[in-house]
Amino acid sequence: MSAAIDNYRKTVEQPWGRMFYDLTYRQLNIPSDKKLKILDFGAGFCITAGHYAKSHEVTAVEPSEEMYSLRFSDNDYNLVPQGAEYLETLEDNSYDVVICHNVLEYVDDREALLQQFVRILKKGGMLSIVKHNDPGRVMMYAVLNDNPKAALELLTQEENENCAFGTRNVYNNENLIASVADKAELAGIYGVRTFFGLSSNNDIKFTDEWYESMLDLETEAGKKEEYKKIAFFNHLIFRKK
Repeated sequence: MSAAIDNYRKTVEQPWGRMFYDLTYRQLNIPSDKKLKILDFGAGFCITAGHYAKSHEVTAVEPSEEMYSLRFSDNDYNLVPQGAEYLETLEDNSYDVVICHNVLEYVDDREALLQQFVRILKKGGMLSIVKHNDPGRVMMYAVLNDNPKAALELLTQEENENCAFGTRNVYNNENLIASVADKAELAGIYGVRTFFGLSSNNDIKFTDEWYESMLDLETEAGKKEEYKKIAFFNHLIFRKK
C-alpha cells in the first residue's frame, strides 16, 4: 500500500478530515424520511456512502483496491470495484442523487463523465461535485504549511499538477457549470474548509466545543461569496432539468 493512501486514510479520521464530510452533509441536506437511490462515484474509503446508507439505497463506485480495502462499512451499501465503465451499464433517469467529490481533477475525459452523471439522474435529481479551489490551496501552503515557495509555485503555475494521486487537472467553476448547462441547472455553490485548516493548533481541534463552533462558522462562511473564493474546496450542487 502506498504511503499517500495510508496517510490519507489516517487524515480523514482526524477532526480536520471529519469536518470536510460534516460540512458537505450539511450543504447537501438530504432528508432521511424518504429512501433515495444514491450513487457515490469515486467513493474512496466510502465514508459518504456509509453515512447515507443508514437511510438510503447507496451504490459506492471505487476502482482503487488500495482505497476500498480500507473502506468504512458502518452501514450496508453496494460496493462496485469499477470505474467509469460501470456508469454505461446503468439506465437513464435511475438515481435521485449522484455524488462525485474530489475526483474530476484526476479524470481524463471530465466532460464524458459529467454527461453520464446527468444521464442517470432522475428529473429534479441532484448532482453534487466537490472540487479543489486553488486560491484556498495557496492559503494552505503559505499559512498552514509555512511553505511560501510551494504557494508561489501553485499561484503561478499554468499547467496541470502532478501529485500522489496522479495528474491533477486544473479546471474552474465556470468550466464545470458550462459542461452540464444544457441538462442541469446550478442550485448552489458553497465553500468547504475556509478557516480551520489555517490553524496549526491541532490540540484545540480535538475539543468538542471548538469543533462544533468551527463547524457552525464554516457552514455560514461557506455561503458567502468572499469566503467561497478562498475556501480549500468548492462544492457545486446541480439539479437535472
